[in-house]
Amino acid sequence: MNILILGSGGREHALAWAVKQNPKCDRLIVAPGNAGIAQIAECASLDIENGGAVVGFAEENAIDFVIIGPEAPLANGVADRLREAGVLVFGPSEGAARLEASKSFTKEVCAAANAPTAGYGHFTDAEAAKAHIRENGAPIVVKADGLAAGKGVIVAMDEATALAAIDDMFGGAFGGAGAEVVIEEFMEGEEASLFVLVDGNQVLSIGSAQDHKRVGEGDTGPNTGGMGAYSPAPVLSAEIEAKAMEEIVKPTMAEMARRGTPYQGVLYVGLMIKDGQPRLVEYNVRFGDPECQVLMMRLGAQALDLMQATAEGKLSEARINWADDHAVTVVMAANGYPGSYEKGTEIKGLNTQPEDSMNMVFHAGTKADGAAILANGGRVLNVTARGNNLREARDRAYAMVDSIDWPGGFFRRDIGWRAL
Repeated sequence: MNILILGSGGREHALAWAVKQNPKCDRLIVAPGNAGIAQIAECASLDIENGGAVVGFAEENAIDFVIIGPEAPLANGVADRLREAGVLVFGPSEGAARLEASKSFTKEVCAAANAPTAGYGHFTDAEAAKAHIRENGAPIVVKADGLAAGKGVIVAMDEATALAAIDDMFGGAFGGAGAEVVIEEFMEGEEASLFVLVDGNQVLSIGSAQDHKRVGEGDTGPNTGGMGAYSPAPVLSAEIEAKAMEEIVKPTMAEMARRGTPYQGVLYVGLMIKDGQPRLVEYNVRFGDPECQVLMMRLGAQALDLMQATAEGKLSEARINWADDHAVTVVMAANGYPGSYEKGTEIKGLNTQPEDSMNMVFHAGTKADGAAILANGGRVLNVTARGNNLREARDRAYAMVDSIDWPGGFFRRDIGWRAL
């Protein structure tokens, strides 16, 4: 198969790494890719949010299968354009991608499906939103309704923070994503992510993970796109996972099909778990980043078979083979992230890192300058390892982190602390 992956981050490097191991893969192109991806695949310059351009590129390069990594092309209907052109694609339609692109839409669907989630209000006016906050008090959660690259969620522990978040969102801090806001009750418990493949009819769980959203150790400081993750998530027991599938995932998917927008792709199910009861925090319509890195590390070559079965509507025939193992990824980010940060600092020591089924450094925001690798983003590297248990995987990952020479970056030392 000739395969095209859309995206340029650590998630796409991990997808490319897994796909490349499958003997079905004859040619692999990633658009636009990054410096790490360029070491294992062809990289191509392409506007991945332009459906027509993606279809044209797929036809010119005899692409058999397209895997869409990030949410923006999905929200822009790129998967629809590919399907119309007869190209096999992994990723939901524009209509189904509203589960991530609009938080108020998701709340409506959950209400119709009777799926347990946080109570909420939806606002298009700043003063009405502030009145709701004053009425309900803190802690409270303020979310930009649209896509904000994982940063449009403010967990406000006091009223002043919540009110400031409203000013920021309606003031344009998150662009068009913040033109409408959803304000939710603060849910207590432990958060975890469940990843589910859906082919329009069938659903198949492919594993759990927990990530560390906050920038500081002990889960302190501002939210980021994610500073590290581990899989599986101990809090998501088989019983709780089964409950989440029966009470949340399956009813939501049935409601989406009833609305004429059946879901096809991977569904990221963010859950809050308290006293054995899961409630939905959010849906994402693509693999999480950095959760994808630990999942791909554990799935390996079978990831391509599973994604192909999803795209072909053949999930009922698919089987997943899990090793009894654990994986940890540690994000190395540019100093200053998630605020302003410098680009272009050199990273040394990458060429001495092991690259095998147990250890990988996935590149997120990098570019090559001759033989040198330079930082080119906020989250720059995802240092990832497997082990027989979580502690072993974590120790392997940090041994790699410690051998990377990058004064321009930082990382958290406590990834996996809740589970350990």
